[in-house]
Amino acid sequence: MTVRPFIPYEDRRLHVPAEPVAAVTETVRMLWDDMIETMDAMPGVGLAAPQIGIMMRLAVVDASDKRGQAVRMANPELLHASTQTRKHDEASPNIPGISAIIERPRAVTVRFLNDQGQIEDRDFVGLWATSVQHQIDHLNGMTYLDHLSPLRRKMLLQKAKKLARR
Repeated sequence: MTVRPFIPYEDRRLHVPAEPVAAVTETVRMLWDDMIETMDAMPGVGLAAPQIGIMMRLAVVDASDKRGQAVRMANPELLHASTQTRKHDEASPNIPGISAIIERPRAVTVRFLNDQGQIEDRDFVGLWATSVQHQIDHLNGMTYLDHLSPLRRKMLLQKAKKLARR
């Protein structure tokens, strides 16, 4: 397993949709292992393949109190989202030094190919749901900053650039 480097926010790959995964192969499983290692090294609660420059619809999420509970997902899609929302301070290793409060549905149902290559529908609540939605955004070519007003996004990106120069 390898900790992979993150691509910078300006990289075009973070702003275009990732390609669907045809099947769960040994290569996909190895990528998931690297992604979990990379996520744990941050430390974080989720990671999408485009964040490390791999344009495949792969994500991992582990919002458990103890590590080692990661859910591996290929081609995750949102089936249902609750009307009740929750706010969470979101960040990304692709844009170090900044974060923003984002409001998302508190619970979601997601369909994905699991690590056995089978279609699975799973409910996620709380931080798990927030992280899954954050990763699906990445797979769709979006970041959490896309949920902000243009002015707020510009201010945060300027702050990130200033921090990067230090």
